[in-house]
Amino acid sequence: MSSAGTSTFVIRWVNFLFMLVAVVVIGFGVWMRSHHDGCHKFLTLPVTTLGFLIFVISVIGFMGALKSNSILLWTYLVMLFLVLVVILVFTVLVFIVTNNASGHNVAGLRYKEYELQDYSSWFIKKLNDTRNWKHLQSCFVKTEICNSLPKRYKTLKQYKLAELTPIETGCCRPPSQCGYPAVNASYYDLSFHPVSADKDCKLYKNSKSIKCYNCDSCKAGVAQYIKTEWRVVAIFNVILFVILLMIYFVGCCARRNAAKMNSKA
Repeated sequence: MSSAGTSTFVIRWVNFLFMLVAVVVIGFGVWMRSHHDGCHKFLTLPVTTLGFLIFVISVIGFMGALKSNSILLWTYLVMLFLVLVVILVFTVLVFIVTNNASGHNVAGLRYKEYELQDYSSWFIKKLNDTRNWKHLQSCFVKTEICNSLPKRYKTLKQYKLAELTPIETGCCRPPSQCGYPAVNASYYDLSFHPVSADKDCKLYKNSKSIKCYNCDSCKAGVAQYIKTEWRVVAIFNVILFVILLMIYFVGCCARRNAAKMNSKA
């Protein structure tokens, strides 16, 4: 098979596979729309839009390679280039926004504590917005997470040796700097005068419905969770960018070869 035929063959079948992927993505978006969890519904539009975008670009690329049509391949390359730019910009922004904060070690505890001021100003602004925080609370800060701690850790020793998640650390207990002695996994002795002037020390209550759900430490725990998830997405985007970049270069070869064929016809 000649180099011209190879590049056209690759573009044709790669885009055929991407069409199948797009159908799956669109189907997933439709499923999310029918899902009643408000935490997933807001992703419906971007996921479905992404699916349609992939489908349209793939069809153009497939038809351009199938017909050796240089105009379709030009259109395909322009659209693919724009997608590459968007992925690159988004990935760089994610790494910038999630660059700060890694948690603070606390003596005697196996888990870290997180402080809101350590995160980027963008994170702080979004988390301090009342409407945003209520939505994030309903998504990530589930009361059963905190209420299940006593069932998982029967003794105080087990609790202190536990490796809590950032959300459990920030939302289910007062910050260590408050100095409240832990009685068990769900109860702290609040009769002690707090050592720190941190407002979280006054916001924390032993009540199952209050805990530290409106504390800055809770917001920091959610920020850390989102940061971890976004970093995974960013790494996936880097891999996707490299794959699409290689396809882009192959597409350039296919477009050039199609233009030569058309000029000879």
